[in-house]
Amino acid sequence: MKNHIIKTENISKTYNPDTVPVHALKAVNLEFSKGEFTSIVGPSGSGKTTLLNMLGGLDKPTEGHVEVDGVKITGMKDSKLIEFRLQNIGFVFQHYNLIPVFTAKENVSFIMLLQKRSKKEMEHRAEELLNKVGLGDRMDARPKQMSGGQQQRVAVARALASEPKFILADEPTANLDTSSAMNLLDIMEKMNKEQGITFIFSTHDQRVIDRARRVITMVDGQVHTDEIHKESSSTITENDSQRIDTE
Repeated sequence: MKNHIIKTENISKTYNPDTVPVHALKAVNLEFSKGEFTSIVGPSGSGKTTLLNMLGGLDKPTEGHVEVDGVKITGMKDSKLIEFRLQNIGFVFQHYNLIPVFTAKENVSFIMLLQKRSKKEMEHRAEELLNKVGLGDRMDARPKQMSGGQQQRVAVARALASEPKFILADEPTANLDTSSAMNLLDIMEKMNKEQGITFIFSTHDQRVIDRARRVITMVDGQVHTDEIHKESSSTITENDSQRIDTE
């Protein structure tokens, strides 16, 4: 691939090396380009979540290194890595990780507060993103006042708020019913196609896999297959957009 934004070179990860070694990753070499909509799949223990954590700098490889936009993040000091993640990588987690005492708007704004953006810019972008994910009328709602699907949409808006180079999503639909999951996927696929936002998922959810245009299958810590799928058969219609706004 050309113009990659993420590259791994022979990354391996071994847990408990001095007792009972667990080889979570074994010499993985991958590249990801801007605009991808990619799923990393595999059974439990295959290494998919470990790989996603390596791509996001949330874990460090035992061997090898990871580059993001030409910058080698492996070996960075923790303080520098935290700042790099803040400026370059967006995360969507399975359990949402919203701040319970914050409103939807405040949750989306928080990462921009850490980036030291102006109050005016934070408010404008938070409102813009919440409108894009169909939550324009829920900006002042707190997490406990929202459904799981709505909370996950807030999490997507929050991930986008920092204007990252890519979004990493770990099992983003695992806790959602079918309607909420498909709604969330509609939103992310629309953003990917219309705005070129890069999404990389770790998932075992067939609903996510069916939407992906690239599917990387992990088995026993290694890349088993890396396949380009045909363009998703789903299309975002005007009716879909109306449904996203009202659900």
